[in-house]
Parts: sequence; structure tokens; C-alpha cells
Amino acid sequence: MTPEDRIRALGIWQGPIEITPIAGGITNRNYLVTDRAVRRVVRLGADIPIHHISRQNELAASQAAHAAGLSPAVIHHAPGVLVLAFIEARALTAKDIQDARMLARVVPLVRACHHDVARHFRGPATIFWVFHVIRDYVTNLKAARSIHAPMLRGFAEKAEVLEHAAGPFDIAFGHNDLLAANFLDDGKRLWLIDWDYAGFNTPLFDLGGLASNNELSEDAERDMLEAYFDRPLTPDLERRYSAMKCASLLRETLWSMISEIHSTIDFDYAAYTAENLARFERAYKAFEQDR
Repeated sequence: MTPEDRIRALGIWQGPIEITPIAGGITNRNYLVTDRAVRRVVRLGADIPIHHISRQNELAASQAAHAAGLSPAVIHHAPGVLVLAFIEARALTAKDIQDARMLARVVPLVRACHHDVARHFRGPATIFWVFHVIRDYVTNLKAARSIHAPMLRGFAEKAEVLEHAAGPFDIAFGHNDLLAANFLDDGKRLWLIDWDYAGFNTPLFDLGGLASNNELSEDAERDMLEAYFDRPLTPDLERRYSAMKCASLLRETLWSMISEIHSTIDFDYAAYTAENLARFERAYKAFEQDR
């Protein structure tokens, strides 16, 4: 059965439908579906254990995020299928988030995610512990005889250093994938979407990911942290944040290395690996110099 056949067979549509692929998904396939009454977004994707993705967890997080007022409503769900309300909005870009005015709108949304989503989450919840994910990726890459195997021991050693440096840890419910495209701007407000990796984590992981994914300047990082915590940046917080930012980049690098082997989605993972590896190496060098 093709993806289009699966969508038509859902039994929730009013009359004939038009299905348009939405570009950008790299762990699932997304479609805009229009019937004679409404437009919906349909996400198709199975569990991906090697990436620690559970679609049941994604569903629960999506429902909780909607209840918290952060994300579109879940209209329908079935195994491997999530149907969401369509929002007329544009996805942000890294350049958007680099703008101080936009960053000032993004930070409260991230804080609301950390403070509010867990209050609405029901059922078993995932813990997304980046250092466990890194260790698991390293083990899987070794077993698969990845072309990147010569680097894995060094990655594991650096992860141990980062985990020690990043503590002590506060815990919140995190989004854990703060790419620019996961923020939508409808002209009046921002929305946060795509809860594949959602789970309890330290807030510093999301903040480090927000900065690294969108290549924020040092001044913008400081503004982000001081706005989020509502206090001046201290040397201790800066050290712990810097470690989690490195961990975020290392996890993204290893995620891409795993995807080079296992993903069937048409995406240039090799280029994405090289890009994130270079960014991790720069960030880790700066972290070492500041220790």
C-alpha cells in the first residue's frame, strides 16, 4: 500500500481528497491533505528504535503540547499515522531565529514547553537522556562497521567529559529537536511542532540545541540564556550550558551517521554528518579552551 493509499483509507475524509507531500521530514513523511471541508497535516512514520522514537510517545506529547496551547490539535491517530489540524503559517529558518526580535519570541515558547507540557502528559513518558543516546549510537555504529568507526572511541571519551561537566542537572519536559523548521509563525503567534524526540531531559539540552541548530552568535546565546533564566549568566551556568551544547551537536552528528546506514528517506545524510561534525569539533574546541 502506498502512502497515498494509506491516507485515503483512513475513513475520516469528507469527499475526494487532494494529497500534497510536505518537504522536510527526515524521520517521517508529511502530507497536506485537503477534502471538501478542511485541510489536515498527515504524518506517516513507524517506531524507529535505533533513534529512540516511539510513535505512542509522540502522540502523547503532541496531545499534551496542544493541551498546553503550544501545538496543533491531534484530529486522528492510528498505528504509524498522526493527523493534525492545519495551521496557515510559515516554518522559521535559522536566519529568522538569529534575529533578536524573533529569538525573544522563541525563548518563552521553549520555556512554556519545559514548564507546561508535563502537566498535560498522560501515560508512560520517555526520558531522553542525551548521553545514553550517544552511547547507544556509538555501540550501534560499531556493530554496523560504520565508515566512521575510527572516530567512535574519541566520541565516547568526549561524551564522558561533557556529562561530568554539564551537571548538576535540572529536569524538565523537553522537545529535544529544536530545529528552526519546528517553529511555525502564523503572523500572530508561534507554534512548536514535531514531538518525535520529546521526553524528560535537562532544559540546557534544548537551549544548546536551539543555539547550535540555528548557529546563534555568542551574544545571542547570552541573551537567550539570560531571557530564559531571567537572571545574569553565571560562569557555572555558562560552563554547564557549553557542555550540553556540545552534547547536542555530538548527538546530531551520531544521529546522522546512524541514518546514513538505516534511513530509507531521500536525504543527503553524508553531507549532514560532515556539517554537524565540523560544528561539534568547533564547539568542543571552544569548550576545552574555556574549562
